[in-house]
Amino acid sequence: MAEPALTLDNVRAGYGETVVLEDIRFTVAPGETVSIIGRNGVGKSTLLATIMGHTTLHGGRIALHGKDISKLAVYRRVSAGLGYVPQEREIFPSLSLRENLEVATRPGSWTFKTVCDLFPRLAERASTMGNQLSGGEQQMLALGRALIGNPSVLLMDEPSEGLAPVIVEELARAIKRLTQAGNLSMVVVEQNSRLALDIAQRVIVMDRGHIVYDGPSETLRNDPAKLEQFIGVMKA
Repeated sequence: MAEPALTLDNVRAGYGETVVLEDIRFTVAPGETVSIIGRNGVGKSTLLATIMGHTTLHGGRIALHGKDISKLAVYRRVSAGLGYVPQEREIFPSLSLRENLEVATRPGSWTFKTVCDLFPRLAERASTMGNQLSGGEQQMLALGRALIGNPSVLLMDEPSEGLAPVIVEELARAIKRLTQAGNLSMVVVEQNSRLALDIAQRVIVMDRGHIVYDGPSETLRNDPAKLEQFIGVMKA
């Protein structure tokens, strides 16, 4: 049986002495996509930050393909195969779109060409400076930059936030293509519940730093009352 791509075992973490996450336990299989949903402020973004090494780990273990990365520096986690699309996007404003991708390139199947195949708009804007891109283009670039690092596990924090519906649809199509390729594990924190349940077959619901549901997305899609009980009214 294949080793899980990502394992969190009894993880307890937060910022300094403040504990935000308690008893977080789940695994992600190779090629699996998991959406994480929940009300604002329940620890979803903190969870991704903890996997990346940006928070204080108070207990538990984080493993990537069976290797304990709990004490590794952030850059070593990236070298080990973690990719991250932060909520703030964090692209370089004074570099062109192409340069933003080039600085993140690592050997593998994802190249400038394959990223542009996923997002044709990026090819059209290759020479445009980062600070001249629209919000949607910046989000596509942030995802492309993570992919071109050729990770085995990709973390995405609120990829649809602040984007026009037509861009959200384009982004959703791209994420679905990634899920169907089957060679990349993904953990997607997403406030848009409808999108989150659509892009992943499995969903984790968080509340107050704990996991309160981990199961099929279809179960919550077919039971709006249960979904509302977890997170409130379903976001359109």
